[in-house]
Amino acid sequence: MDFETGMENLTSLCDADCDCSPDAALLDDFKRAIHALGGKWKLEILFALMNGAVRFGALRRSVGGITQHMLTTQLRELEQDGLVSRTAFAEKPLRADRGGLRSAAGV
Repeated sequence: MDFETGMENLTSLCDADCDCSPDAALLDDFKRAIHALGGKWKLEILFALMNGAVRFGALRRSVGGITQHMLTTQLRELEQDGLVSRTAFAEKPLRADRGGLRSAAGV
């Protein structure tokens, strides 16, 4: 039994003078974005932070099933990638909020 995928006729779409190689800069940006959002928890964490800053304990409760260690690791990676910011407050009891999502401009 033969199956057709619909891709058989698409192998020669480019002309001989066409440059069909992907833009290297665009490909690098795409790879960076996939890496920044990759993993089991990052999208859930970002979803929980969409409405603004959240304290660590509240964030951990809102992302069900994540361990404290994994949440810390994922937040550090998101912070290194510039997707979230952390604000520590000099008060008693100690308090640190994870800021909401950063804009694309990094503001």
